[in-house]
Amino acid sequence: MMFSITVNGRKMPADKGETILSALNRNGIKIPTLCGMKDFTPTGACRLCVVEVEGRERLITACSHPVEEWMVIHTHSPRVLKARKTIIELLLARHPDECLYCVSNLNCELQKLAEELNILERRIRGRKTRIRLDQSGHSVVRELSKCILCSRCVRVCEEIITVNTLDFVNRGQKTHVGTSLDRDFNFTSCINCGQCIIVCPTGALHEKQNIAEVQEYLSNKAYQKVVQYSPAVPSIIAQMLGIKPSRDPESMLNGILRKMGFDKIFLTGFGTDILVEEMSARLEKKMTEGDPGTIYFSACPAWVKYVEQSGDEIQGDLSALKTPQQIIGAIIKSHYAASAGLNPQEIYSVSISPCTAMKFEAARESMTTRGICDVDAVLTVRELAKLIKLYGIDAVATEGDQADWPASLRSSAAVLAEVSGGLTESVMRCTSKKITGNDPGRKPFKSLRGTSSFRETEIETGGKKIKAAVIDGLTGLTKLRESLSAGKQYDLVEVMVCPGGCINGGGMPVPASKEEIRNRARQVYQNEEADPVQMPPSSPAMFNFYMKEVKQNNNVSAEKILNTTFIRRDVLL
Repeated sequence: MMFSITVNGRKMPADKGETILSALNRNGIKIPTLCGMKDFTPTGACRLCVVEVEGRERLITACSHPVEEWMVIHTHSPRVLKARKTIIELLLARHPDECLYCVSNLNCELQKLAEELNILERRIRGRKTRIRLDQSGHSVVRELSKCILCSRCVRVCEEIITVNTLDFVNRGQKTHVGTSLDRDFNFTSCINCGQCIIVCPTGALHEKQNIAEVQEYLSNKAYQKVVQYSPAVPSIIAQMLGIKPSRDPESMLNGILRKMGFDKIFLTGFGTDILVEEMSARLEKKMTEGDPGTIYFSACPAWVKYVEQSGDEIQGDLSALKTPQQIIGAIIKSHYAASAGLNPQEIYSVSISPCTAMKFEAARESMTTRGICDVDAVLTVRELAKLIKLYGIDAVATEGDQADWPASLRSSAAVLAEVSGGLTESVMRCTSKKITGNDPGRKPFKSLRGTSSFRETEIETGGKKIKAAVIDGLTGLTKLRESLSAGKQYDLVEVMVCPGGCINGGGMPVPASKEEIRNRARQVYQNEEADPVQMPPSSPAMFNFYMKEVKQNNNVSAEKILNTTFIRRDVLL
């Protein structure tokens, strides 16, 4: 039911049941907040969104108070502005003066609010939070001295990721965000997804940076520098650099990477094509033999770690296939090294990914060969943007270039895999073609596309029914288990920890609204439809290199390139 409220002397429409903050934002009035997140339960923890309501003695929080028809609201009265300014000043009183050295400099919400509220001097001085730097994990770094107790990371870890790694520890002035028994990240249930980084308003949480290491190797002539990048990277980097959509982002990125000093450029999407081809072959074999079991994708490293440490029986059904990043990394250090006459130790292999968990994936012992890592360093999209600025490269003036053979081409399946449900869709198309011999075309699987946490579909091909489920964020696991308990069976299950898939990975630009994620998904679907090569078997790179040379090469084991092993992990509560 719609009704009117009075805001700053003007009538504005409001909807019964919505919060004051929602009504104000919808009517074009910006109210600052540090704890608020859309679609999350409001907490009112930061108190920045306070407004003055006539008839109320105290200021009330707009994020947690429902709007009422009688309300006369003042959003920027002297009393309100003084309260907001004091709150920011109190936060700054305990905050370290390290903005110039902070990873979130110029992209910090606390910094922006201090500017917007015209805070030009330190009026309040407080005891600084004890510096405690946790770099024990491979993906996420915690700097407790920069934490403002907004609770965003706690709520995302609990409500979206459901691993409950983070929570509030202690009380009063000793309160801080910590882990179980307040131990370091490498002892915890953290699965390295990086969603806490995406929502952190300051630099208290950020990815473990490899920029300095990559920079050092780029200037070392003793190594051949090889880089691969995910299909999601070019378009996002183009947006971050302000490049017009009319320009080919892949060609532009290739040119930028050449200028940086990389000798060879490969596409991670070629590894995705290999993954789709292998998964469809295994699914076809399963359907032909009438195997009643379920194949779970292992393409999301955060999901794999979740399974390893949860003690779930699903671990036995995980596909042994590596992630596309690690497949390309293994090809670089084996087949490519042999064909180029190089020792694997003479190659420095870098991967650029939207996923922070890929940093953990690259460091796994099972991703090494005789002590040599298949991928030496992983950069997030944010790190790549900083590296481009570090090298002073003008993207607009940079000429386009091509990636290098053999991983210079990829099919539309690799593009589709960047969104949740995309891998399943590609594998089912490819499997259908293997079973029937007919091209299924590009008709979208609408039941697999969307934003719900649990989606399922069923197709009939060659007289066989293939049932698949997609888990979009770990909250969907509950519905999957309910379906399995009810007697449903699935042939294929895809799980993406980050809602929306890799387009919402922990290494993507921050902040990212739900609308932005939907726009990225729409762009992926458009790019997939426009791609001339539909499925891996029709890719020249797949046929000429992978099928002929890797699969049939006796000197390089395809089994070693493709497959990995999983372990049982013990973690604290």
